[in-house]
Amino acid sequence: MWDFSLNNFGSVWAVVVQLLLLLVFLVLGNLLRRSIPFLRKSFIPSALIGGVLLALLGLFIKWVSPNDYLLIDKQIMKVITYHALAIGFIATTLKVANKEKQKGLGILSIQNGLLTGATYMLQAVFGLLTVLIFWWIGSQVFHASGIILPLAFGQGPGNAMTWDINFGIANGSFGLALASIGFIVASVVGVIYLNIYRRKGEIVRGDGITERRVEEFVEEHEIEDSDSIDKMSVQVGIVAVSYAAAFGIMCALHATGVKMVQDIAWGFNFIFGVITATLFKAILVFLRKKKVIKHKYINNYQMDRISGLAFDLMIIAGVAAIEINEIKNYIWILIALTVVGTIVTFFYVRFITKHCFNGLHHHMFLVNFGTLTGTASNGMILLREVDSSFETQSSNIFIVSQFPAMIAVAPLLLLTSFAGKSPTNTYIALGIFFALAVVYTTIILLLQKKVVEKQFK
Repeated sequence: MWDFSLNNFGSVWAVVVQLLLLLVFLVLGNLLRRSIPFLRKSFIPSALIGGVLLALLGLFIKWVSPNDYLLIDKQIMKVITYHALAIGFIATTLKVANKEKQKGLGILSIQNGLLTGATYMLQAVFGLLTVLIFWWIGSQVFHASGIILPLAFGQGPGNAMTWDINFGIANGSFGLALASIGFIVASVVGVIYLNIYRRKGEIVRGDGITERRVEEFVEEHEIEDSDSIDKMSVQVGIVAVSYAAAFGIMCALHATGVKMVQDIAWGFNFIFGVITATLFKAILVFLRKKKVIKHKYINNYQMDRISGLAFDLMIIAGVAAIEINEIKNYIWILIALTVVGTIVTFFYVRFITKHCFNGLHHHMFLVNFGTLTGTASNGMILLREVDSSFETQSSNIFIVSQFPAMIAVAPLLLLTSFAGKSPTNTYIALGIFFALAVVYTTIILLLQKKVVEKQFK
């Protein structure tokens, strides 16, 4: 007979207890954010607040415990961070785009996608240069670790941690710490920006609250809630099928035996998740057109909830997984990367949005800066402050731009493993990233020239 008691804690309770900790502190973080005016106005994500509280409690318990008892299982937290990233991306990809809202957004969405790609490349260039300076003067730092800046600021804890672990910099904590700092940068700089331009009269802040009606959550021809299986179970099942297919692709790549291919396979699980989710969605659309199936199986609202939960868990688990002892030797490099990354991202995003999104430049700056230093959630929270009901084109431009952004960012993700192989590879990657930043920026400005000429005619 199986033992469900504490005598069998590792097999029965370990993962459940860690998940319970994450969810309890997620709720606590949200409670504090709603109760304390300073936190509420700062737009710092509840998951980040909960993660910091959980990490501090873990340190306190370890300090007062005579046997160095560990409340937080760092390994489990890193596993949750790794998988939550992929699940969140899969659920976001599976959402069915509203074609009516996409009309007339072609050039604007391409420009915004290239803006994302160019910012990633510039973050990589300046991140690599910053760390190389430390390396040149004799600091004991991995020569290519600056490439973690776009992964941490642009991608979040999951990808930064994975790359960090692959190259053994700080057992994942270096990337996790930089990503956590990015959330704070997104919130603090975003709030300062809002307040400055509100005083100038260029921004009118909304209430940040949008009323939702039941009919907004259900589209025509969707499966019924009262079917033999719950609609939410179907959504989770679709995400699971996509991730299972992605796992199959990763296993196939691993079977090649090529080290670089294996690193890409397991290091970028979310990319393969996006690919399989896109294919799965296309298959469903094809089968509906051929009338093989009669109903829509994907519900956008519930996919939003799945991705929201996954990203919340990713953030709080990523913060809780940080090992202080692993990053204390990198503190000055973290500070330097944070300062450089914030300055480069701020001025580049500001320059492009001001020149390319006439009338919406504040909206597009906020959503892009928040996303490119924190997550898409940070960006949408900031956007909601100036467009509470998403009545302008800004949210649609941002959503539609994610596909061209994915293509523009792909070279960086494919070269991250290459850059870490040797100093020579690092210099080659740096040159490629700089060239791509120039190419993307040139295309953005040429497209804008075309838009201006068309408006003038």
